Amino acid sequence: MPQLNPAPWFLILIFSWLVFLTVIPPKVLAHKFNNEPTTTNTEKSKPEPWNWPWH
Repeated sequence: MPQLNPAPWFLILIFSWLVFLTVIPPKVLAHKFNNEPTTTNTEKSKPEPWNWPWH
């Protein structure tokens, strides 16, 4: 039963993972997001009191 011989399949497994690990990460890391997050103002705004009429 030749399918039980691990020699060629193990080499194919190692080679395919080597290809995946060298090709895919640079493509993923080169991805640019369309809307970059902007920094917000760090100083806290002073809350204004509510002037609701309580009738």
